[in-house]
Amino acid sequence: MSQPTRTPLSFEFFPPKTPEGAAKLRLARQALYARRPEFCSVTFGAGGSTQQGTFDTVSEILAEGVDAASHFSCIGATRDRVREQLATLKAMGVRRLVALRGDLPSGYGSGGEFQYASDLVAFIRAETGAHFHIEVACYPEVHPQARSPEADLRAYAAKIQAGADSAITQYFYSAEAYFRFVDEAARLGLAAPVVPGIMPITSSTQLLRFSDACGAEIPRWIRLRLQAFGDDTASIKAFGLDVVTRLCEQLRAGAAPGLHFYTMNQSEATLAICDRLGL
Repeated sequence: MSQPTRTPLSFEFFPPKTPEGAAKLRLARQALYARRPEFCSVTFGAGGSTQQGTFDTVSEILAEGVDAASHFSCIGATRDRVREQLATLKAMGVRRLVALRGDLPSGYGSGGEFQYASDLVAFIRAETGAHFHIEVACYPEVHPQARSPEADLRAYAAKIQAGADSAITQYFYSAEAYFRFVDEAARLGLAAPVVPGIMPITSSTQLLRFSDACGAEIPRWIRLRLQAFGDDTASIKAFGLDVVTRLCEQLRAGAAPGLHFYTMNQSEATLAICDRLGL
């Protein structure tokens, strides 16, 4: 009997704000490295507010012998500034970027020389050729600011056509939404791999807050079960482990090209899911 092919894994972190947070993240990373990730990505704050922290964390990951992808947002940025940042990342040895439009910090006017993530992707390709593997974001349940599902799909197509290599989705809990999005992209002739983003469930209040902010849909049955658990953290974590493991099983059965975990700088929940999946 042939062995099942290994599912590529990747892990996402955010730049820690304190020395204690940095120390905890190093421990979490070491635990997760045992799962042999293809790469680890590091997020960028609104308007690039955590840029130095992002680059510092990326540099640490590279020094630990793991491929690292820097998130890279363009809102409010100039071409000259982006050109400088790309040169910095190349000099650091970075070969992967997650190219995003990004969010403006509150109280910040618009401006900048890039309107859409597709503009940023095209600029990176024009400036650096094939040096970077460029990931972009996509939204199986439709971007919260999109005018329509069709407009959202067109925006995704523009990013791929501008030169992106692959995509990572916003997290979701409906495998059907993911597979529908992949099918719709394929019908447009978009062959780039679409890697599902996976959010472990460890806290109901945190999950509901994030989801309301980013437009990720929490199915009613999951929402009601989480609310019924109240402050019973152990039950929430056990339920979350069951739900997310089952989701990952469905994605793997449908030949998803990998799993990208939003770790929230923790290792425990992601490791538990990987254990259940035999990864």
